[in-house]
Amino acid sequence: MEFMSDISNCYNKRFIWVASLCIAFILNLPQFSAAYTLADRLGFQRSIVDYRSRLNSNYKKVKRKQTKYIIVHTSELGRKMTLRVVSKGKRLRNGRKTNGGHTHYVIARNGRTYRIVDKKYEADHAGLSMWNGETNISKISIGIELVGYHYAPITESQYRSVGILIDILQRAYGLGDRAVLTHSQVAYGKPNRWFRKNQRGRKRCARNFIREKAEVGPTWAYDPDVRSGRLLADLQLSKIYYGRREYYAKTDDANIITKINTAWSIAGEDYDSQTTVYKFPGGHIYTGDQISAKIGWGRIPAKTVVLLNQENSISLIKSDDPIKTISDQLTAWSFAGQAYNFKSTIYFLPSGRIKVGSMISDWDDLPAKTRLIVGYRGPYELYKDRSAYEIAGRKYKDRKTIYYLPPKKLLAGDKINDFNGLPKGTLIFLPNT
Repeated sequence: MEFMSDISNCYNKRFIWVASLCIAFILNLPQFSAAYTLADRLGFQRSIVDYRSRLNSNYKKVKRKQTKYIIVHTSELGRKMTLRVVSKGKRLRNGRKTNGGHTHYVIARNGRTYRIVDKKYEADHAGLSMWNGETNISKISIGIELVGYHYAPITESQYRSVGILIDILQRAYGLGDRAVLTHSQVAYGKPNRWFRKNQRGRKRCARNFIREKAEVGPTWAYDPDVRSGRLLADLQLSKIYYGRREYYAKTDDANIITKINTAWSIAGEDYDSQTTVYKFPGGHIYTGDQISAKIGWGRIPAKTVVLLNQENSISLIKSDDPIKTISDQLTAWSFAGQAYNFKSTIYFLPSGRIKVGSMISDWDDLPAKTRLIVGYRGPYELYKDRSAYEIAGRKYKDRKTIYYLPPKKLLAGDKINDFNGLPKGTLIFLPNT
């Protein structure tokens, strides 16, 4: 009887939940996700890292008069740089710096969530934006930054955290699922070489955000500002948000130039910025502010890789040294691009551990000074009766043949003077081409 009573209670709860959704639909009330429990929400709130004390002292706190939207972003940076930029500010093209306060929350790739600005205050996160005729979306919205890139997958841990956070905010402000938008949906650009009128597509931010994975319902069926004629449509974003579902949030080759994937499609307003890097197939590297004079925007070759937010790191990206080093500004994506998680991308952690890309789950938070090589096979271990020449052939002294000398030394073949004196356990990595 007790068992039957439990089943009856389950059915009663299910009936009440379904009935509440029906009533909400009829009365046009906000519908809250049933995926997250009160325990989920309380546990999540207790886990938030309070980062408000790191805010730029020049940030001016202004109470938001109305909250109509929740805007999801991808930071286009690694965790450390994301936290630094949203808290302290960013450098503009004219050399000036902002005063920080560029989001309310940051969610790292491991799901850890940081509170940057109290949710009751305005945060300057949406910039030039419009939705349903309303401009300056920052003044009427809450911003959430997901650490990562619009052309890379969002992690399952991030989806869980952002899903719970959105659920909490929806309940706090009485918002439905259509109030949850991405930055790429609301940002718009002024006329440029690609468009003669104001148009959607200034940002690609969070176009890879899959709502279902965060337990968020469908978005709008159309772009209200395009339908009204206020803005021109962006074909890529229209397909992602309002087109066929199977196209939704695809990320393959999304940061690579093709016939239909232009510099504007990838970088938006930052297409000609000195912090945007273009890596040509032949190995040449240019910054966005060099393309017009040296190459011409119509002559960028297909398969060029575009990297965003590479401030103060251009010389390191340009280096032809096969051994790359991760820092606060240079992530695995800066060097490996789409190959960040390939078996042929090999990481040498400061601890001495060696991992291939397919073993890295949180590649954006790899510790600074992690080194990597891209496009390699191995390791091949040296033995008494197995020399470097027997493993690498005539290229054993080549600069692209990499030696790992225990415990933590990494050298190219042309940097080794005595191959007979290599320590026991030395490993060799050979380029794939």
